[in-house]
Amino acid sequence: MLAHPSGADKRAPPTATTGDTRMPELPEVETIRRGLERFLPGRRFTRVDVHDRRLRTPLRPAALRRRLVGRRVQALKRRAKYLLVELDDGSVLVLHLGMSGRLSCTAAEQPLAPHTHVVFRLDSEKELRFRDHRRFGMLFVVRRERLDRHPRFAHLGPEPLEAGFSPGYLFERSRGVRRPVKNFLMDAAVVVGVGNIYASEALHRAGVHPNAAAARLRLPRWQRVHAAVRHTLESAVVAGGTTLNDFHSVDGREGEFQVQLDVYGREGEACRRCGRVIRRLVQSGRSTFYCPGCQR
Repeated sequence: MLAHPSGADKRAPPTATTGDTRMPELPEVETIRRGLERFLPGRRFTRVDVHDRRLRTPLRPAALRRRLVGRRVQALKRRAKYLLVELDDGSVLVLHLGMSGRLSCTAAEQPLAPHTHVVFRLDSEKELRFRDHRRFGMLFVVRRERLDRHPRFAHLGPEPLEAGFSPGYLFERSRGVRRPVKNFLMDAAVVVGVGNIYASEALHRAGVHPNAAAARLRLPRWQRVHAAVRHTLESAVVAGGTTLNDFHSVDGREGEFQVQLDVYGREGEACRRCGRVIRRLVQSGRSTFYCPGCQR
């Protein structure tokens, strides 16, 4: 049931306008993390230039230079939709892309693109550049041992592709929860990284209506939802994420998962599985797409 239909049209992404503002989620951030792994580990920051302090939390140029210049990158990790650059002194540079943030690793002589906020010079003579025209992104430095207690991380639920996320966990966590199952899955305190697109797609794969109350789902249905969430996210990571608006990888490529979408953005089109017309509803201000035939 979780396999993608063989007759799916993989030639073009959906053209429906949802009106939603999309923030990069787990597959997009993981794609960027993997891209940065080719450039950053083992490299040292030799200079940090702040060209525009205006992000969600205003940047502090002197503090960034003091914490980063001279430090060597040990590893690139991800928590939820945060990129974690672990440094050799036990600190972590945390980056969040917001809705339109872009990271690129480029030659130092390349001209700066508009809306470039920060340039990190590396000892390889390349630069890591962060730009964000909407300015909802953020970056800060925190000690590694304090990361889990930081206000941005303390409330986060388990990673959906790791062992702490299980059907039993979802079943127990959903007891007494009257919220629709889609809203439940998008709650970062329950599980991180399952954004609007991926929640819609996973529920379609699982055959669960997005408006079903979370508490009404029994363990067998949570087993289907759990498998569908993992399958959807893993497929999106392999495809390099979903590009509908701003997202691009470190090397400028768009994601390709949008051509695999079964319901998202396909209102009025035929379901590839049963032929019924895909419908759209609004939940908590976000567009939800579902098939009334497959998801009862």
